[in-house]
Amino acid sequence: MDFLFDSLQSAALLLLAGDPELLVIVGVSLKVSSISTFIASCLGIPCGFFIAYSSFYGKRLLLTCLNTLLALPTVVIGLLVYSFISRRGLLGSFDLLYTQKAIIIGQVILIVPLVTTLTIAAISRIDQRYRKTALTLGATQLQMAWVIIQEARYGIGAAVIASFGRVIAEVGISMMLGGNARGFTRTMTTAMALEYDKGEFVLAVALGLCLMSIAFAVNLLFHFFQGRTGVDAL
Repeated sequence: MDFLFDSLQSAALLLLAGDPELLVIVGVSLKVSSISTFIASCLGIPCGFFIAYSSFYGKRLLLTCLNTLLALPTVVIGLLVYSFISRRGLLGSFDLLYTQKAIIIGQVILIVPLVTTLTIAAISRIDQRYRKTALTLGATQLQMAWVIIQEARYGIGAAVIASFGRVIAEVGISMMLGGNARGFTRTMTTAMALEYDKGEFVLAVALGLCLMSIAFAVNLLFHFFQGRTGVDAL
């Protein structure tokens, strides 16, 4: 127990002192996670809307595939992307491996199914009368889509927040595609794994506290949006 308390105390002092290395690691994590969440949202929200309000052959199979992809391990995504961007891969000439761009690509693949699935769930709860009324009043398809998204905004917001929480805490993609380069691709989770292997627990604990704080803030936002969605439903 003394070891735990000493590590927590040292980690707290490190946080209060604003350690430069700690700030760089946190900054890299927030940067790649925010960009990947933004890109995944731009892809997943329109796809979710289209799937929710369209009837086509194979829709049930597509939904089953999306739900299956929610449990896709990060190491599998890492291997898949690595095979494409390594020097012998199809995209090897772009020199993407061990860069922040590589991490972002992997994280986007990870959370696009999550954004899409949660968007479908949010939009499916909207009364069909909103859509019919908008079209009856002469709204275009784009205007109708905007009305529906406005009604489902809390559920969609929860989807985006949950996706950010997923990527900020992942380690497999960041380690395999980023290479854990100091000051460049080292994220909070990869740094924690490295410090643990080195037996240096102070920085690892400090990063863990930062990660838990971010995760707590993300979950507060997630439950806020869930609560607002429940109030709207009533």
